[in-house]
Amino acid sequence: MLGWVAATGEFGIEPGILFMIQFFWQFPHFWAIGWMMHEDYKKAGFKMLPSGKRDNASAFQIVFYTLWTIIISLTPVTSYSGNLILSIPAASLILILGLFFLLFSLKLMQKKDKSSAKKLMGFSIIYITFLQIIYVIDKFL
Repeated sequence: MLGWVAATGEFGIEPGILFMIQFFWQFPHFWAIGWMMHEDYKKAGFKMLPSGKRDNASAFQIVFYTLWTIIISLTPVTSYSGNLILSIPAASLILILGLFFLLFSLKLMQKKDKSSAKKLMGFSIIYITFLQIIYVIDKFL
Protein backbone atom coordinates (compact mmCIF):
# COMPACT_ATOMS: atom_id res chain seq x y z
CA MET A 1 0.00 0.00 0.00
CA LEU A 2 2.68 2.48 0.99
CA GLY A 3 4.72 1.56 -2.07
CA TRP A 4 1.74 2.30 -4.33
CA VAL A 5 1.16 5.69 -2.71
CA ALA A 6 4.88 6.51 -2.83
CA ALA A 7 5.17 5.52 -6.50
CA THR A 8 2.00 7.27 -7.70
CA GLY A 9 1.61 10.07 -5.19
CA GLU A 10 -2.08 9.18 -4.89
CA PHE A 11 -4.27 7.28 -2.48
CA GLY A 12 -7.21 5.59 -4.15
CA ILE A 13 -8.92 2.24 -4.47
CA GLU A 14 -5.69 0.48 -5.45
CA PRO A 15 -3.73 0.97 -2.22
CA GLY A 16 -7.00 0.52 -0.32
CA ILE A 17 -7.36 -2.98 -1.76
CA LEU A 18 -3.72 -3.77 -0.98
CA PHE A 19 -4.32 -2.58 2.59
CA MET A 20 -7.47 -4.70 2.92
CA ILE A 21 -5.64 -7.82 1.74
CA GLN A 22 -2.98 -7.41 4.41
CA PHE A 23 -5.58 -6.37 7.01
CA PHE A 24 -7.86 -9.38 6.56
CA TRP A 25 -4.94 -11.81 6.09
CA GLN A 26 -3.45 -10.93 9.48
CA PHE A 27 -6.39 -12.36 11.44
CA PRO A 28 -6.17 -16.01 10.33
CA HIS A 29 -2.39 -15.78 10.52
CA PHE A 30 -2.13 -14.38 14.05
CA TRP A 31 -5.09 -16.32 15.40
CA ALA A 32 -3.38 -19.52 14.20
CA ILE A 33 -0.34 -18.44 16.24
CA GLY A 34 -2.66 -17.61 19.15
CA TRP A 35 -4.22 -21.07 18.83
CA MET A 36 -0.81 -22.79 18.90
CA MET A 37 0.46 -20.74 21.84
CA HIS A 38 -2.85 -20.42 23.67
CA GLU A 39 -1.63 -21.77 27.01
CA ASP A 40 1.44 -19.50 27.05
CA TYR A 41 -0.63 -16.42 26.22
CA LYS A 42 -3.20 -17.42 28.84
CA LYS A 43 -0.48 -17.72 31.52
CA ALA A 44 0.76 -14.25 30.57
CA GLY A 45 -2.78 -12.85 30.83
CA PHE A 46 -3.32 -12.24 27.10
CA LYS A 47 -6.46 -13.20 25.22
CA MET A 48 -5.27 -13.80 21.65
CA LEU A 49 -8.24 -15.70 20.20
CA PRO A 50 -11.53 -13.97 19.33
CA SER A 51 -13.52 -15.86 21.98
CA GLY A 52 -10.56 -16.31 24.31
CA LYS A 53 -10.74 -20.08 23.79
CA ARG A 54 -9.86 -22.76 21.26
CA ASP A 55 -13.50 -23.28 20.28
CA ASN A 56 -15.92 -23.17 17.36
CA ALA A 57 -16.40 -19.41 17.70
CA SER A 58 -12.68 -18.71 17.27
CA ALA A 59 -12.37 -21.28 14.48
CA PHE A 60 -15.36 -19.74 12.68
CA GLN A 61 -13.76 -16.29 12.83
CA ILE A 62 -10.57 -17.73 11.30
CA VAL A 63 -12.55 -19.24 8.42
CA PHE A 64 -14.59 -16.05 8.01
CA TYR A 65 -11.53 -13.82 7.71
CA THR A 66 -9.84 -16.33 5.40
CA LEU A 67 -12.82 -16.11 3.06
CA TRP A 68 -12.69 -12.30 3.07
CA THR A 69 -8.95 -12.41 2.37
CA ILE A 70 -9.57 -14.56 -0.70
CA ILE A 71 -12.44 -12.41 -1.97
CA ILE A 72 -10.49 -9.18 -1.59
CA SER A 73 -7.36 -10.73 -3.13
CA LEU A 74 -9.38 -11.50 -6.26
CA THR A 75 -10.99 -8.05 -6.53
CA PRO A 76 -8.35 -6.76 -8.99
CA VAL A 77 -9.63 -9.17 -11.63
CA THR A 78 -12.86 -7.13 -11.68
CA SER A 79 -13.36 -3.63 -13.01
CA TYR A 80 -13.73 -2.25 -9.46
CA SER A 81 -10.05 -1.91 -8.64
CA GLY A 82 -8.91 1.10 -10.65
CA ASN A 83 -5.40 0.62 -12.01
CA LEU A 84 -4.74 -2.45 -9.89
CA ILE A 85 -5.45 -5.06 -12.52
CA LEU A 86 -5.02 -8.81 -12.31
CA SER A 87 -5.07 -11.11 -15.34
CA ILE A 88 -7.24 -14.21 -15.45
CA PRO A 89 -4.22 -16.58 -15.22
CA ALA A 90 -2.86 -14.67 -12.20
CA ALA A 91 -6.31 -14.63 -10.58
CA SER A 92 -6.54 -18.38 -11.16
CA LEU A 93 -3.26 -18.92 -9.32
CA ILE A 94 -4.43 -16.71 -6.47
CA LEU A 95 -7.73 -18.59 -6.32
CA ILE A 96 -5.85 -21.90 -6.05
CA LEU A 97 -3.69 -20.45 -3.26
CA GLY A 98 -6.84 -19.15 -1.59
CA LEU A 99 -8.56 -22.52 -1.75
CA PHE A 100 -5.59 -24.11 0.01
CA PHE A 101 -5.65 -21.30 2.59
CA LEU A 102 -9.36 -21.99 3.13
CA LEU A 103 -8.73 -25.76 3.34
CA PHE A 104 -6.18 -25.24 6.12
CA SER A 105 -8.56 -22.97 8.04
CA LEU A 106 -11.41 -25.47 7.64
CA LYS A 107 -9.12 -28.26 8.87
CA LEU A 108 -8.43 -26.19 11.98
CA MET A 109 -12.17 -25.67 12.45
CA GLN A 110 -12.72 -29.42 12.10
CA LYS A 111 -9.83 -30.72 14.24
CA LYS A 112 -9.26 -27.81 16.65
CA ASP A 113 -5.69 -28.91 17.35
CA LYS A 114 -2.25 -27.32 17.49
CA SER A 115 -1.01 -29.24 14.46
CA SER A 116 -3.76 -27.81 12.24
CA ALA A 117 -3.08 -24.32 13.59
CA LYS A 118 0.63 -24.70 12.81
CA LYS A 119 -0.14 -25.81 9.25
CA LEU A 120 -2.52 -22.87 8.79
CA MET A 121 0.05 -20.41 10.12
CA GLY A 122 2.72 -21.83 7.82
CA PHE A 123 0.48 -21.75 4.77
CA SER A 124 -0.69 -18.22 5.54
CA ILE A 125 2.92 -17.10 5.09
CA ILE A 126 3.14 -18.97 1.79
CA TYR A 127 -0.18 -17.43 0.72
CA ILE A 128 0.75 -13.79 1.35
CA THR A 129 4.24 -14.25 -0.10
CA PHE A 130 3.12 -15.86 -3.34
CA LEU A 131 0.14 -13.53 -3.67
CA GLN A 132 2.49 -10.55 -3.64
CA ILE A 133 4.89 -12.21 -6.07
CA ILE A 134 2.01 -13.02 -8.44
CA TYR A 135 0.71 -9.44 -8.22
CA VAL A 136 4.15 -8.01 -9.08
CA ILE A 137 4.95 -10.46 -11.90
CA ASP A 138 1.46 -10.02 -13.38
CA LYS A 139 1.93 -6.25 -13.44
CA PHE A 140 4.95 -6.61 -15.73
CA LEU A 141 3.67 -9.35 -18.08
